[in-house]
Amino acid sequence: MAFAPPARHLLRAKDLADARYFEPLSVRDLARAAGLSRAHFSREFRRTFGESPHAYLLTRRLERAAALLRNTDSRVADICFAVGLQGVGSFTSSFTRTYGVSPTAYRKAFPPAADHALIPACVVRAYARPQHRTFREDTARARN
Repeated sequence: MAFAPPARHLLRAKDLADARYFEPLSVRDLARAAGLSRAHFSREFRRTFGESPHAYLLTRRLERAAALLRNTDSRVADICFAVGLQGVGSFTSSFTRTYGVSPTAYRKAFPPAADHALIPACVVRAYARPQHRTFREDTARARN
């Protein structure tokens, strides 16, 4: 069987889930973005992408939660709500089912976020500049 690219309307719904995973999206919202009925959309999405729209959205949210657990010191509950999930208990059980460990244990497997905090480039440039400028200030002092 030859590969058939997903229809544009299904990609619109998938892009919506990717871009707005943190909002309370439902399958109805995704179906509306694709311009299909909920049942037809769910069937077509599953046939095309290999998982239900709800499972896809949950996967996006859990992936983002895993990134936040690795890279921030935010509380697990705050991360849960930041990625659009409604309850810490269901978040913990879904995360554990997907990653094999609880969110807290997952975070402990990585160094603290403060160990790899990035310094903004503008701050690096400001502190890395030479203390004595060499453009016209030096020539003005040499003349005096």
